[in-house]
Amino acid sequence: MRVVGAMKVLVSVVGLAVATAALATPPSWSNSRHRGDGYDYAQVVNVEPLVRHVRVERPQRECYDDTRYVESQPQISDPAVGGRTLLGGIIGGVIGHQIGHGSGRDFATIAGATIGAGVGYNTAARRIGTESHEETVRRCDVSYRHDYEERIDGYRVTYAYNGREYTTDMPYDPGDRIRVRVDVAPAE
Repeated sequence: MRVVGAMKVLVSVVGLAVATAALATPPSWSNSRHRGDGYDYAQVVNVEPLVRHVRVERPQRECYDDTRYVESQPQISDPAVGGRTLLGGIIGGVIGHQIGHGSGRDFATIAGATIGAGVGYNTAARRIGTESHEETVRRCDVSYRHDYEERIDGYRVTYAYNGREYTTDMPYDPGDRIRVRVDVAPAE
């Protein structure tokens, strides 16, 4: 019996302590909190976003197929072109060797062979002619589309403190209450 009685007393004391603490702390909407440190809380009455319109440039890619004509030169692998190029190189090399003297004979032989090969290729290419064929090419262009978007630059907040309304601009939405600085000065 003594234990049960002691438990009842303990529960009563704890309940009394909790109730006292709850009554000692003012509610969150009260203006009497934190008055000692120069700050208090005011109730927010209205919040309006501060909106500005911004021009936004967006790239837009547009692609289309284009037809072009391509001329192809004859290849050396073609027997007629290869034979004439080789023959021109040999003839040019022999002529260069005959023209050159002394130590410049090797240079003249190489130069003659190179020039002769070029002449032989051009002669064969003119005889055979160039081929042209149609080729489809994908082309893309970038254009820019301009749109307007709304951007929020901040919020115009109206709040009530001690029966009066005040308005301020803030970079964020403060919610249902706002912290305010309280400054008391003597009246003159």
